[in-house]
Amino acid sequence: MMQAPKLGNLSQSIAFDEYGQPFIILREQDKQKRLRGKDAHKANILAARSVAQILRSSLGPRGMDKILVSGDGDVTVTNDGATILQKMDVTHEIGKLLVELSKSQDDEIGDGTTGVVVMAGALLEEAEKLLDKGIHPIRIAQGFEDACQIAVDHLESISDTVPWNEKKLDALYETASTTLGSKIISRFNKQMAKIAVDAVLSVADLKRKDVNFELIKVEGKVGGRLEDTMLVDGVVLDKEMSHSQMAKEIKDAKIAILTCAFEPPKPKTKHKLDITTSEAYKELYAREQKYFKDMVQKCKDSGATLVLCQWGFDDEANHLLLQNKLPAVRWVGGVEIELIAIATGARIIPRFEELAPEKLGTAGMVREVSFGTTNDKMVVIEKCPLSKAVTVLIRGGNQMIIDEAKRSLHDAMCVCRNLIRDNRIVYGGGAAEIACSLKIAEFADSVSGVEQYAVRGFADALEQIPIALAENSGLAPIPSLASVRKAQIEQKCSHLGVDCKQKGTNDMKKQKVFETLIGKQQQLLLATQLVRMILKIDDVIQPSDKF
Repeated sequence: MMQAPKLGNLSQSIAFDEYGQPFIILREQDKQKRLRGKDAHKANILAARSVAQILRSSLGPRGMDKILVSGDGDVTVTNDGATILQKMDVTHEIGKLLVELSKSQDDEIGDGTTGVVVMAGALLEEAEKLLDKGIHPIRIAQGFEDACQIAVDHLESISDTVPWNEKKLDALYETASTTLGSKIISRFNKQMAKIAVDAVLSVADLKRKDVNFELIKVEGKVGGRLEDTMLVDGVVLDKEMSHSQMAKEIKDAKIAILTCAFEPPKPKTKHKLDITTSEAYKELYAREQKYFKDMVQKCKDSGATLVLCQWGFDDEANHLLLQNKLPAVRWVGGVEIELIAIATGARIIPRFEELAPEKLGTAGMVREVSFGTTNDKMVVIEKCPLSKAVTVLIRGGNQMIIDEAKRSLHDAMCVCRNLIRDNRIVYGGGAAEIACSLKIAEFADSVSGVEQYAVRGFADALEQIPIALAENSGLAPIPSLASVRKAQIEQKCSHLGVDCKQKGTNDMKKQKVFETLIGKQQQLLLATQLVRMILKIDDVIQPSDKF
């Protein structure tokens, strides 16, 4: 193989075959930038650690919030790890892997998105130290894998099973409270935890241990106070009655759900209609009126006392509905229609000809609710017979608080779902991480070869979580960690952690700081898999303008 001279403006790697014919191996080398070996590892680890460092200050109950402004001026205030990383414009390829990591944790577990990124950053920091010692990246990755398996098994051995049933929900409330403890709505921790748990249990299939989140609708309305947030046992529509003089409250409502337009049929081809006399106009008007009257009459004959229409209807139809004392709501979205059909037992009707009493849904109460001094109104459908659909109505001083409350409640609901699936818990405040760190350090003594250094590195990385919790709580990180480690070793008690809220005890069991076992295990597994992937990359080829 030989290096060819420059051809024009291009520098190319050329080899010659056995007949002396040249062929190009790598085109336009001068336009490529390449990092190999240790330089590639260092650059990748630096990029990932930079992203993880951003989230470190948001960890725990005293974690700080971030304010993110999009290109078009939308403002988001949050300390949710997945949301922060999604809203940040991360351009580096390895940084994008961390964004995907937090998204995976959010999709699978729903909570712990900040912790998983901080854990990955801590592991990469330890990996960098081991690379500087000359240890091969594959041996480091293998050591981390072994240590992760020990940690996952140990978490299972130190976990507690929390018995709960529909009459005794304390464990669910307390686990949801721990999740909400680091959120902006933590001031109303108990109220929000109760709303989250009650919403999940309303739609949960306890026999199959499954929860369908599509049946939980979360609506936000600016105005009022955060503590005015409520759980509606039914469906809330961000709509109002189509006419201001229609009945605002309907008891024992019979609901017709229409997906057909409340207007005369129109030809589907282009057409032109010439009206030359007043008689022709009156005849056309009478025909149109007949269409409207027939439609309204079919609704009345079916026994409906409320009409929900997916499409709009003009003032003529609206006036006739009012005259016939038939309240109606127009422009109801497809998702809401499906939820109402599930909750009320109604059938969705595509044509007026199909209207029949057996296709109507029922609800104990339908009412229109007004908010404050504005004209904001909502329609609330309550006391549904098949109430498998519920709505959480969030109030707040501004849209940012409502959006953050939605994210926080979603996390709490995910944790409740996880506890319904698997009712084993570990203790928070860094207690589980310290216990795993001690177990792995003990295991490291039995490992021969250079993997021992990687196993010890994993144990040190686990301690970064309690250190970050202590830092964010305004405590001295190293003394806090040292005292908890000493107490865990002496008392052989795995539920001693960092007292972030300064309640005077390190016992997380007494403080009732719970985390789901599957959430914590998933954190360790996902972080270790990502670090292993990054350590296996030893060559980065990119256009030079990207550097």
